[in-house]
Amino acid sequence: MATVVLLRHARSTANGSGVLAGRSEGVHLDDTGRAQADGLVARLADVPLRAIVTSPLTRCGETVAPLAAARELVPVTEDALAEVDYGSWTGRALKDLFSEPLWKVVQQHPSAAVFPGGEGLAAVQSRAVAAVRAHDAKVTAEHGDHAVWLLCSHGDVIKAILADALAQHLDSFQRIMVDPSSVSVVRYTETRPFVLRMNDLGSALTGIVPPEPKPEEDAVASGDAVVGGSTGA
Repeated sequence: MATVVLLRHARSTANGSGVLAGRSEGVHLDDTGRAQADGLVARLADVPLRAIVTSPLTRCGETVAPLAAARELVPVTEDALAEVDYGSWTGRALKDLFSEPLWKVVQQHPSAAVFPGGEGLAAVQSRAVAAVRAHDAKVTAEHGDHAVWLLCSHGDVIKAILADALAQHLDSFQRIMVDPSSVSVVRYTETRPFVLRMNDLGSALTGIVPPEPKPEEDAVASGDAVVGGSTGA
């Protein structure tokens, strides 16, 4: 199967505002975020991307725009990768949400958290994982097992995808950090996903490109882990 680069959108005007933006209109990248988006072109220069799939929200589209232009790729919009629908929590100050009874549920038992007038985090994970697997299968069918593609989405959405890839219960997904403009990388196989990077803010991403198999490795199933650990080759 292909390899997917999970990119959280770059820093937005809402990230430092203390407000839960959710799916609010009018949220764009700030100056830092625009610089981060421009920097993706060089940061991913050695990664041969076959496709870019993005959340429909403006801040994700703005994040991938410079990269898409440089690669002459047309981003595919995927509604199932949209930000969490926080319902009536959308647009509220985080300091006011701390005292809500649901806040503790979100922190300690997120699989049971359903936002008033919105959706539950378990449903978010279900839709996001289904979407990433469907697009991964499509890229693999079109470009082969060694293809690499990029997905741009939001913090909680990517955390939910990573929790699934790690076979980690959603109730533990708050242990995962996904910063603005960070890269996480997952390679799906027929038997298990392999998590190659998490919350990576560095620039050297050449190592995520899957190598061509060596003749002596042909008999090893792609979903098998290397006994004793990867050699790093």
